[in-house]
Amino acid sequence: MKAAAVTPGLSSDGQIAMSGVSDLVQRADLDGLVRMVDSLCASKDWAALADLRDRSRAAVLTGRQLWPAATLAEYRLALWAPEEWAATMLDESSGRFTIGPLTEVAAQHHTYEALARHLDGGPRAGFVAHERALRGEAIPDDAPNPLDIPFEIQRWEPEYSLATYSDEGVDAPGPALPPADQFRAAKPKATITRVDDVSVTLAVRQLLDTWTAASDGKVEVVCVEGDAATAIEALGIEQPHLAELSAADALAWMAWAGASGGAHGKRRGAAAGRFGAWWLLAALGDLLDDWPVQPGQLHVLADELSWYWWRGDRPESGWSLQLAVEDKDEGYAWAINAHDSD
Repeated sequence: MKAAAVTPGLSSDGQIAMSGVSDLVQRADLDGLVRMVDSLCASKDWAALADLRDRSRAAVLTGRQLWPAATLAEYRLALWAPEEWAATMLDESSGRFTIGPLTEVAAQHHTYEALARHLDGGPRAGFVAHERALRGEAIPDDAPNPLDIPFEIQRWEPEYSLATYSDEGVDAPGPALPPADQFRAAKPKATITRVDDVSVTLAVRQLLDTWTAASDGKVEVVCVEGDAATAIEALGIEQPHLAELSAADALAWMAWAGASGGAHGKRRGAAAGRFGAWWLLAALGDLLDDWPVQPGQLHVLADELSWYWWRGDRPESGWSLQLAVEDKDEGYAWAINAHDSD
């Protein structure tokens, strides 16, 4: 009896696995493919898992709706496979339906240095660099930087909330809210005079775009002449209670919101969240025309502004971002009210 032919560089077990994948794809057996993904990950048969991804994705062209299997395989390869396999998932066509950007997923267990050897130096390599910088890796100066903000976390920035990916999904808790005893009732100091601040409004809506475009979120933002309580009242909130935040804590909340997808949207990643927080901060200081802004300018601006988390007469539920910002020197204040339900 002749031995079965084996693809060069592939074990006989891997050859058998690929044959099994082919059968499952032909039968459009999605449950079987998902079980096969688990099995291939357990045996660390990354070549067969990549083949499963390719076959499942190609099967969509024949009417077999196997994209969930392809998506799961892409996610697992980016998360668990060695860097040479994980890097193959960081192209423009992969990760469309994954629970988070594969640049962030891959950055959890792989260094930028290791992945960069297998990447073409494009924007996705830059996002990996930013994700790894948030995890403490020193990024070389010649790394691609599509966001135009420093890789290195500045001394005035917070310790950003990072997501943890696993086979069960993603865990991305928000920053801690101020304790209840820090909230104080606030009364407006002036009648409401609204200001049309297009730059800040757009920056807030861009920060929370996935909450509204890919989920069921609602976002309101106002600017007024006066104080933070006046801005909150302009949102229609009666008898708000405010707790002061440090500039770093406010930045952490903005970055967390920008990194998330809200209750149902796809997560955008910590790198995108940090960029969105910087962009919104620059908008509050009318510095967008000077972008990229020097970090020192944003540091001074962040410390000059007064930051608050506010509460209304209803308890927060689901996803929320309830920030108020006050520029006491210029006499303006902004309030953000964003919610998304689970």
